[in-house]
Amino acid sequence: MRTILENAKRLYRLKHDQTLPTYNRYLLQEVKSSTAKIVGVYGARGVGKTTLLLQMLRDLELERSKKLYISWDHSIFKNISLFDFVDEFSKRGGEVIVIDEIHEAKDFQEQLKSIYDFLDVKVYFSSSSAISITNPDFARRYSMFHLPNLSFREFLELSQGIKLESFGLDDILSNHEDIANEIIDKLEDKKVFKYFDEYINYGVYPFYFEDKSRYIDRINFVIDTVLHKDLTKIFNIQVDKIDTLKKLLIAICVSKPFEVHIEKLSLDISVSKTTLYKYIHYLDKAELINLVTHEAKRLKNIRKPDKLYLNNTNLFNALCQESEIGTLREVFFVNMIKPFYQINYSEVGDFLVDEKFVFEIGGAKKGFKQIKDIPNSYVVADGIEVGLGAKIPLWLFGFIY
Repeated sequence: MRTILENAKRLYRLKHDQTLPTYNRYLLQEVKSSTAKIVGVYGARGVGKTTLLLQMLRDLELERSKKLYISWDHSIFKNISLFDFVDEFSKRGGEVIVIDEIHEAKDFQEQLKSIYDFLDVKVYFSSSSAISITNPDFARRYSMFHLPNLSFREFLELSQGIKLESFGLDDILSNHEDIANEIIDKLEDKKVFKYFDEYINYGVYPFYFEDKSRYIDRINFVIDTVLHKDLTKIFNIQVDKIDTLKKLLIAICVSKPFEVHIEKLSLDISVSKTTLYKYIHYLDKAELINLVTHEAKRLKNIRKPDKLYLNNTNLFNALCQESEIGTLREVFFVNMIKPFYQINYSEVGDFLVDEKFVFEIGGAKKGFKQIKDIPNSYVVADGIEVGLGAKIPLWLFGFIY
C-alpha cells in the first residue's frame, strides 16, 4: 500500500504542476466553506468537477504532503480497498484527500462510512450525477453539491472577462427590465444576441474554451463515455444495450418536445416498456436528458405522458443535423430552471414552475393569448433584448446561477 501511495503522490505532483483555469465556477466557494467531514460534488461529465476540486485543493493553506488528489479510475487502484488506501495516507500525515470518479471504487458508500467513522481525514469526492446515495446513515454525515453545466452568465464571464451577478427567479420576474439593461451595458459591444447564439450552439461545457475546433468531438466523447462507462458501471447495463440508449437520445433529438408514448417508443427502439422506463430514468440521472412531468401528476395518479428533452442545447449539434427553434428554446429554459426550481409542463402555458408561475415560451412576437387571465403568468420571448411587463427575454433566465 505504501508503494501505491507513493505512486499516487507522484501522479498528484504531475497534476499539481499543470496550469488550472483562472475562472472559478460559482460553486467553488460553497464547497471550500463546507465544514462537513465528507463533501461530494456530482454532475454530468464535462461540467468541470475535477477542475473545481483541484482549484479548491490548490487554494487550501496546507502543506502539499498533507493533501492529495487521486482519480479512482486510474489503473494503480485496481483491486485496491478505498478505506485501506485512505488509511495509509492518513497514517503518514495526510489530512485532506480529493477522490475523483469515486463511483469506480467497489462498495464506495460503505468505504466512505468507515473512513468517516475511523479516520481523521477530510474527504472531497466527485461522482457521476447518475449515482444514488442509498445508505441512510452515510447520507446524514455528508454534504453533496450539484454542479450543473455553464450558465449563460458564466459563459459571458469566461468569454468577455467581466463579472456579472446572478439573480433568483423572483428578482428576474420583478425587475427584469432593469436587470437586462444593466447586463447589456456591461458588454463592450452591447450585442447580447451574438453571445447568446454562441452559447446555445457551443458554450454549455467549459472545455469549449480549451479547443473550439474540437468541441463537438469532445461532446460526442462525453456522450459515449457516459453510455459505455458510467451507465454500464452504475446500473449494470449490458454493453450490447448501449446502442439502444443512443437510439433513444437520437429519437429525442430529432423530435419536437417529446411526449413519451411508451407503446410507440418501445416499438421504435425495440425494447419492452419496462426496460424503456428504466432507460429513460438512467439517461435523466446521467444528465443527458431532462424528464419533465405533467403538472397533474403532482396531485393525483393521472395518466399523462412525460416530456423528454435533451439536457442542453449543445447536445443537438452532436446527435442530429437539424433542430427545431421552439425545441431549443424550451430545452434552454428547462436546463436553466430545473437545477434550482420544480418544473412541470402545463395544460395552460408551457411550464409551471414551483407550482405557482406559468411560462409560455416563444419568439419575439409571442403574445399572451394562451395565458390570458392566468395569475402569475409570463411570456418568455426569444429575440428581444429587454422585456416589458410580463414579457421577459429568454436569455435572461441564463442568469439564475
